[in-house]
Amino acid sequence: MKALACICLYCAVLISAVEVVIARHETRRLFTEIQELEKVRDQLNEEWGRLQLEQSTWATDDRIESFARTRLGMKAPDDNSMVLLAK
Repeated sequence: MKALACICLYCAVLISAVEVVIARHETRRLFTEIQELEKVRDQLNEEWGRLQLEQSTWATDDRIESFARTRLGMKAPDDNSMVLLAK
């Protein structure tokens, strides 16, 4: 009876030790995955900042006016061609 109890305790300790190793391995794997995901997040935030800067550069009033004049051939209307509407 005493030997059976010792064997059961030995098995329980062994199983517990294996579970600790498995848990540690899983923790390390998840930590590595978190670090990789944070790196991707930082890269995406950096790209987002660059895209916002690029959008603000392309959307400036001077650039739009220059594009309208040179490529679209647009010009400001003459005073004669303007019609004012009264309320």
